[in-house]
Amino acid sequence: MKSNHSFVRGISFTFCFLLFYFFSQAQHKPVVVSIDAAVTHQTIRNFGASDAWSCQYAGSWPDSKKQQMANWLFSMDTTASGQPQGIGLSLWRFNIGAGSAQQGNASGIKDEWRRAESFLEQDSTWNWKRQAGQLWFLQAAKASGVQQFLAFLNSPPVQLTKNGKAFASGGYCNIDPAKYSALAAYLVQVLNGVYTSAGILFNYISPVNEPQWDWSDGGQEGCPYTNEQISGLVRSISSTFADKGLSTKILLPEAGQINYLYEKGDKPGKGEQTNTFFDPHSAEYLGNLPQVQHSIAAHSYFTTSPYNKAVQMREKLAAGVANIAGLEYWQSEYCILGDNAGEINGSKKDLGMEAALYLAGVIHNDLTVANAAAWQYWLAISPYDYKDGLIYIDKNKTDGQYHDSKMLWAMGNYSRFIRPGARRVQVTVSDSAALGKNLLISAYKNIDNTVSIVVVNSSAAAVDITLHCRHAKLSRVRSYTTSDQDSLAPGNTDITVTNSIRIPARAVVTLAGRS
Repeated sequence: MKSNHSFVRGISFTFCFLLFYFFSQAQHKPVVVSIDAAVTHQTIRNFGASDAWSCQYAGSWPDSKKQQMANWLFSMDTTASGQPQGIGLSLWRFNIGAGSAQQGNASGIKDEWRRAESFLEQDSTWNWKRQAGQLWFLQAAKASGVQQFLAFLNSPPVQLTKNGKAFASGGYCNIDPAKYSALAAYLVQVLNGVYTSAGILFNYISPVNEPQWDWSDGGQEGCPYTNEQISGLVRSISSTFADKGLSTKILLPEAGQINYLYEKGDKPGKGEQTNTFFDPHSAEYLGNLPQVQHSIAAHSYFTTSPYNKAVQMREKLAAGVANIAGLEYWQSEYCILGDNAGEINGSKKDLGMEAALYLAGVIHNDLTVANAAAWQYWLAISPYDYKDGLIYIDKNKTDGQYHDSKMLWAMGNYSRFIRPGARRVQVTVSDSAALGKNLLISAYKNIDNTVSIVVVNSSAAAVDITLHCRHAKLSRVRSYTTSDQDSLAPGNTDITVTNSIRIPARAVVTLAGRS
C-alpha cells in the first residue's frame, strides 16, 4: 500500500508539473497585436481636466508648488533622460462661478471649497480680479502650449436665478426663460472680459451641466434643465453670440450619464438627448445653429461596471451617434464614483495603481467602444478623500502638501501621446476572448504620422506582445510605463518592432512609434 501511495503521489506531482509547465508556456506565448493604420475610426480632439474647485485656492499657493502642479498637468517637456515632466493635457476646463463664494454662508453651500466666485459682483459691477487662482492655471496652461479652452457653468449667476442662489429649489430649473437672453449677454461679457484680462478666448462654452439631477441639496452649484429648456437657452446664446461675432462654440448637454443620450430613462423630458438636439425632425433640434458644436457630450459616471454592461451601454451610445451624420461624442467629465458593482469604490483616495488601472480601462472603453472624440477628467486637483483627483492637495487655501497620483500618469499614457487630430486605427489582438478585460490595447496615428499604442495590463502577470503594423511606417517604438514603481518611465532604448515586447504586470504602457 505504501508503494502504491508513492506511485499515485508521483503521478499527481508529474501531472501538476506538466499543467504548470504548459500554463507557463501559454502565459509566455506572445500575444500578436495587429495594427492596420488604413482602417480608421474617430478623430481625437483633446484630452482635458477641469479647474473646479481647488484651483481657486491652489492658484494662490507658493509659486514653486503651483508651478509643479501645472507642469504635471500641462507640460510636454522631458528631462535629459527622456522622462516626461507632465501629461500634456490638450484642453483645460474653466469653471465660470455663479457667485456663491461672494454670498458666503448665506449661499447655502456648506463646503466653501465648493462655492465659486463670479466676475459679476453682487452690486452688478464687473471685477476681473475675481477667480484669480483659476486664471493663474488658465494662463499656465496656455504658457505650456495648451491651445483648447472650455468654459462651463454649473449654475447661472445668482443675480439671474429664481431663488437668488447657485443651486435649485425642489428640482426645478433655477432660471426663468425670460432671463435666457440676460444669461447669454452675461456669457458674452465673461468671454470678452477673460480675453481682455488674460488673453485667452474660450473655444467652447458649456452652459448646462448634468441637467438630469435636481441640484437641490446645496452640495455645490448646480441647475437642472429639461430638454425643452436647454433648447430655448442654447437658441438664445447662439443668437447672441452670432450678433456679437463670437467664434466660441456651444457644447451640450453634458448629460449626467451616457444612457441619457440614447434612452428616456427615469427623467421625463431629459433623455434621448442625441436625437432630441441633433435629429432634424426633432422640435428641439439645435444642429443647424452655426454656434453649436456638432458634438454630443455626456459623463461616464455610474456606467462603467460591470465590464460587460459598460461595453453594451457604449455600443448603444455609439450606434445612436452614428445615426447622425458628422456628429461626434465627447466624454466631458469622469472620476471614480459609487461602488461600481463591487469592482472598485469611489470613496477613499488612492494614489496607486488600483484606481489607475480602473481609470485606464474606462478611458479605453470610452475611446474604442463609444468612439469618444474627446475625453475629459473631473477634478484636476482635489482636497478630498475620494478617487476624484489627478493631483491631491491639503485642504489649505494658501499652502500645504501636494501629491501626484498614478491616475494622473495613467491618463498621461493617453493624453501625452495621442495629440489633437490623431485618428484611432484598427487593432486586432490574438486570444482577445481569453484575455478579456485584463489586456486592453488601442492604437492612434497622429498627424505627424507617429503611432501611439496604449496597452493596459491589469493582470498579475507580465504579458509579451509582438506588433504587426500595416499601412504605417513603424520600425521602432519607445515604451513609457506607469506602474507601482514608475510614472511614464521611458524605456532605456528604442525597441525594434519585430521583437517581442514585455508589458509588465499591473501597468499601463504606451509604445510611441517611430518610422
